[in-house]
Amino acid sequence: MNGIGAYSKKKTPLVNGRNDPQLADALTKVSPEAQKKTRAKAQEFEAMFLNSMFSQMTTGIKGDGPFGDTPGTGVWRSMLTDEYSKSLAKSGGIGISNDVFRTLILQQANRAG
Repeated sequence: MNGIGAYSKKKTPLVNGRNDPQLADALTKVSPEAQKKTRAKAQEFEAMFLNSMFSQMTTGIKGDGPFGDTPGTGVWRSMLTDEYSKSLAKSGGIGISNDVFRTLILQQANRAG
C-alpha cells in the first residue's frame, strides 16, 4: 500500500513505518471508495512531480540513446520520462503520495465529522 498499511479495526495504519492513530481515526470517517480515489489522486500527483524531475534531468542530454540526435529524440525522451514517472509512483515512489494521501484523508474526515 505504498507505505501506508491497510486499515483494520485492530491495527493502526503505518505511515512510513510508524503507527498513525490520527489517520486510523480519519479512515473510519471516509468511505472506502473515497479512500481509493484519494490514493489514486495522490499517486497521480507524485507521478507528475517525478515527471518534472526526470524532465529536468534529461534536458541537457543530446545525441545519446536509441534515436541519436534526431527531431524524434525529444518526443521519445518525453514519453519515456512520463512512463518512468508513472511506474515509479505506482511501485511506491519516493514517499510523496503517502503524505499527500494522509493530508487529504485527514481533510476529508474533518469535513465529514
